[in-house]
Amino acid sequence: MRNRGKRYQALIKTYNPKQEYSIQEAIEIVKNNATAKFDESFEVSMKLGVDPRKADQMVRGTVSLPHGTGKNVRVLVLCKSPKDKEALDAGADYAGLEDYVEKIKSGWADVDVVVATPDVMGEVGKLGRILGPRGLMPNPKVGTVTFDIAKTVKELKAGKIEYRVDKTGNIHAAIGKCSFAQDKLEDNAMTFLTSIVKAKPLTAKGKYIKSIFVSSTMGASVKINDVILLQKIQ
Repeated sequence: MRNRGKRYQALIKTYNPKQEYSIQEAIEIVKNNATAKFDESFEVSMKLGVDPRKADQMVRGTVSLPHGTGKNVRVLVLCKSPKDKEALDAGADYAGLEDYVEKIKSGWADVDVVVATPDVMGEVGKLGRILGPRGLMPNPKVGTVTFDIAKTVKELKAGKIEYRVDKTGNIHAAIGKCSFAQDKLEDNAMTFLTSIVKAKPLTAKGKYIKSIFVSSTMGASVKINDVILLQKIQ
């Protein structure tokens, strides 16, 4: 049996880890148990009834969280002039092309999101082996390949996040900080979960949402009653 630390053992005494809670109750439990010495992220983990090996059952998309993530999102825009100035004026941390392509080839990837304009994808595509495994490869399906640079950068800085089901059918995302007010975390959570529900593939069979858990970075997870949640979404 796996040994749990004293802090974990203390946390699970504050609630019933085998019980399913409403989203409001679960958020309150997680917030109260976020006792680390830093502002922990509030995280959502879901198990979906899909087979990601099949292209028509891939669940992937973006969603703009109404209250942001509480994190400073570092954005790199790969583009030619004058789009680089547009990107920087909109709040991008880095913008340009040749210099950053060379830096990435040398192993640099100190960013959270990479955006590219369509006209440079020929060069950006060569970075696929480096950016792909790190989840940084620009993709038109999630809006990171676009000429509308200013809008995209502002949305990313304001709290637009990308989600993607992994090979085992799980989705995990940080949707805020535990220091956020209860109602703000509820808004972010419902916005995120509604997006996942609406992204259900037409070919998915059986139960789509198998389980939902919320937790803080260093905290124990709390299970959400998905039946009650789906009733609220629908």
